Amino acid sequence: MTSGKSTSTRGALDRYFKISERGSSIGTEIRAGVVTFFAMAYIIILNPLILGTTPDVEGNTLGIAQVAAATALAAGVMTIAFGLIARYPFGIAAGLGINTMVAVTLVSGEGLTWPEAMGLVVLDGVVIVILAVSGFRVAVFRAIPASMKAAISVGIGLFIAMIGLVDAGFVRRIPDAAGTTVPVTLGIDGSIASWPTFVFVVGVLLCGILVVRRVRGGLFIGILGTTILAIIAEAIFDSGASFENGEANAEGWSLAVPGLPDSFGGIPDLSIVGAVDLIGAFSRIGVVAATLLIFTLVLANFFDAMGTMTALGKQGNLVDDEGNLPDIKKALVVEGAGAIVGGAFSASSNTVFADSSAGVADGARTGLANVVTGSLFLAAMFLTPLYEIVPIEAAAPVLVVVGAMMMGQVTEIDFSKFYIAFPAFLTIVIMPFTYSIANGIGVGFIMYAIMAAAAGKAKQVHWLMWLVAGLFVVFFAIDPIMEAVG
Repeated sequence: MTSGKSTSTRGALDRYFKISERGSSIGTEIRAGVVTFFAMAYIIILNPLILGTTPDVEGNTLGIAQVAAATALAAGVMTIAFGLIARYPFGIAAGLGINTMVAVTLVSGEGLTWPEAMGLVVLDGVVIVILAVSGFRVAVFRAIPASMKAAISVGIGLFIAMIGLVDAGFVRRIPDAAGTTVPVTLGIDGSIASWPTFVFVVGVLLCGILVVRRVRGGLFIGILGTTILAIIAEAIFDSGASFENGEANAEGWSLAVPGLPDSFGGIPDLSIVGAVDLIGAFSRIGVVAATLLIFTLVLANFFDAMGTMTALGKQGNLVDDEGNLPDIKKALVVEGAGAIVGGAFSASSNTVFADSSAGVADGARTGLANVVTGSLFLAAMFLTPLYEIVPIEAAAPVLVVVGAMMMGQVTEIDFSKFYIAFPAFLTIVIMPFTYSIANGIGVGFIMYAIMAAAAGKAKQVHWLMWLVAGLFVVFFAIDPIMEAVG
């Protein structure tokens, strides 16, 4: 009887998530969901550093422990919701770039309180959900030319590879005081001179070899093996953190220092969840200024998510012949709700994470992987030290390998036609160079419209592409516009 119930349960899961239909298995989805979690888990450490320590106009901070708990909660809730409703393996968490915009622009720059800033994030999410429900987001998605969709995918591949290289210390920024025209360098003074970066290099080699050998679960094995090496290296050489007592340590671990935790859990502090003021910003800085800030958030969120879903769908062979995700409207509505939930939880806007490509590369094809990833995020609220066992240097190799995989889509771009090649090229390079998916899409869209017109093909450009290009012109000029309106 038990065996019959087990078979029935597996059959129900298979039918609901379309596991067999998409060429996957329950075991693969579970394993890949774990891979996605470890590729994304750094956000539980990084988001608190961005949001938790910045004082608002009243001198209040959100707190590192509180933001960590809220970040894990929001990511868990939204990732599971996306998996159950949209049924795609795209993890959702606090978006990088948006969280910095909230802390630097809204709170430090515009002088908002944290509840007021998060109120604007919630309103941003409401606008995005309305645009998704109305079908506008889907219409824009389908108006994007195939060459630009491919360019977005390649650009995101380079973007996540850059994140991996920088977070692991393999590529480092040279301070302006160095007086050099080269903004980045290899390792420390051109050498791999730290144990964390050495561990990363070993991880890249290990993951690359496992992929070449087509080992099932190779990326998961790579993360596990590199983590063990990291723990051993730290135990022997005691590299420490990249910042210790406020002092920079170039040879330290970027975020989490690998090692067995002293404790395995505790009750999360969720005191900042629900601390939102929806109208305070309009009173403090004025209706026009607050509206322009919402516009900026909407445009960044709108295209960050759209570009990421395009890339992940193409990577997992989940798109149709025209490069569109089936049932995309449902996915876009749920993703838009991530901004509402993220703002309401004081964790900043939650959106589809490009790092989900790690799980997709390891075989994730359905929402079941998301249920696994989201469950681990929820567990991380109570088992906080556990995610700190895996340093970013152990997960970063997967991002570099996946970035290489996503480069394959560059063959879908016709580089023999410059009006197609130039916008695609700019889209690809702007994303990693500016650390922003939205920036790459914006520059690419503007240039595509201009180059097509110059080539005498303006009528072939969908009117929505012209509209979006115009909106991005406003987006890039938002600072002088804000100054002009006071």
